[in-house]
Amino acid sequence: MSHFESLSMRLMFLPVALVFAGCTDLRTIGREPELTAPQSTAEHAAMMDPGLPYSIPSAGMMPTDDASLWSGDRESLLGDRRAMQRGDILTVVIEIDDSAQFSNSSSRGRSADQSMNVPSLFGIPQRVDAGLPEGASLSSAVDLGSTSTSSGNGTISRNEKLTLRVAATIVDVMPNGVLSVQGSQEVRVNFELRELLISGFVRPEDVSRQNEITYDKMASARISYGGRGQISEMQQPRYGQQLTEALLPF
Repeated sequence: MSHFESLSMRLMFLPVALVFAGCTDLRTIGREPELTAPQSTAEHAAMMDPGLPYSIPSAGMMPTDDASLWSGDRESLLGDRRAMQRGDILTVVIEIDDSAQFSNSSSRGRSADQSMNVPSLFGIPQRVDAGLPEGASLSSAVDLGSTSTSSGNGTISRNEKLTLRVAATIVDVMPNGVLSVQGSQEVRVNFELRELLISGFVRPEDVSRQNEITYDKMASARISYGGRGQISEMQQPRYGQQLTEALLPF
């Protein structure tokens, strides 16, 4: 088979490949989207491996009485039950109600006019005018004018509102004591899956006595609220359309 015939065969199968590339995964036809297995998340790994203890009791230390009401242990009546160790769970409160509006306007104008006349210069203009064509003269040798105008307007308006509560897990304790938190939540209704992901860093002292923390106290907060399913797929353009829009320069 020649090189030309091989190239022709490849071009024949190219439209078929593009058609299959633009199709939805056949495993999702007539089926609801699958939920993510909890055992594959970083939260489950943190709960299974709580990490090394911060301190090891000495051999001569007597164990405390777990039945005492005044014990400082977390299991006691007055103990601090806030999340502070790897694998502990706390509640993240997300209440976003932001609105922003910007309006910019600019205007600029410039006008210039310059003229140079030579009515008399040792009689030279009169002698030159005699040899110039009819209507031409050095009395107005140079006459320049320019006008420039620029204006622009811009407006940005944004309004976002989101109220959610999600349980998150401490996946790591940083060397400075800051807690690395990750949380996920999935809710499936018919053939549409709503997915919420959150991650960030929090200080242990910012966690309230109710074991809650607001998102505005999280550093490097990453909040993702979306979904997947039949409706989400219909709202997205096909792969072939996205490829065409990326390649075509117009």
